[in-house]
Amino acid sequence: MLIDIHVHVCQKRHPKITRAGGTFYPDPDTLIAMMDAHGIDKALCQCTVSPECRYTALSPEEMLEIAAEYPERLIPCCNMDPRWLGNSTSSNFVPLLEAYREMGARCVGEYIPNLPFDDPLNMNFFEDVEAVGLPLTFHIAPKIGGCYGCYDEVGLPRLERVLKAFPNLMFLGHSQAFWAEISTDVIQDGQRVGYPKGPVTPGRLLALFRTYPNLLGDLSAGSGFNAISRDPEFGYGFMEEFQDRLYFGTDIANDPQTLDIVPYFENLKVERLISEAAWEKIAWRNAQKLLGLASD
Repeated sequence: MLIDIHVHVCQKRHPKITRAGGTFYPDPDTLIAMMDAHGIDKALCQCTVSPECRYTALSPEEMLEIAAEYPERLIPCCNMDPRWLGNSTSSNFVPLLEAYREMGARCVGEYIPNLPFDDPLNMNFFEDVEAVGLPLTFHIAPKIGGCYGCYDEVGLPRLERVLKAFPNLMFLGHSQAFWAEISTDVIQDGQRVGYPKGPVTPGRLLALFRTYPNLLGDLSAGSGFNAISRDPEFGYGFMEEFQDRLYFGTDIANDPQTLDIVPYFENLKVERLISEAAWEKIAWRNAQKLLGLASD
């Protein structure tokens, strides 16, 4: 089985409503076809509501409607922006979060407001998410302005403050600026927004994973895949060590899209490059447990 921790989908939009480069999020039927073609059984569908989102907002209501069309295949996220409800550090998001959870949402994400990670508005929101008991998928940005995602510096000090402040909130880490920190060669913004190559010298992420059990790894997109594949032997050891806290994912966001992590995971299993237990946990068992999915 494969459970994908990170995909995007939306109902069909006007043809001029496109992402950078003229591509689209897949519509529900196309997403299911892509999943079928790559052997993906279920997928957690992210929604984007913050003004930094690239081309179209995807509300929790639309996501819940889409997931209801394919209840055996698509798992809905809900999402909010911390500037909602009056742009206040005392806003109460608990009723909204509880409502979306009751309607079927299993996670908050993809969380992308371009504010400092530990901004008081974010801290207020995280406190409410922790209280409701949903996990949260975040995207880290390398700067304020001109991009999306929660801002943090090299070394991720703001992320650490958040992890420490909310020990019962499960944070799924994602993006280039997050995964580049797997190695100590992250010293320039250019490396934080790309896909560093070559051997890994264990970096800041290793310390954070070892210190904070509420930090989880979303292996989707070029960023997550690059982190585990750029230095194969390191990647195998990383997956073994953190097998209980890593999650297979693709970040399907384009129609069409190449999904390099799928054959990579197939090869991991065929060549027995990691243990069978680790493979099953990362491929689907961890997601099943985190999202509270029924056992088949």
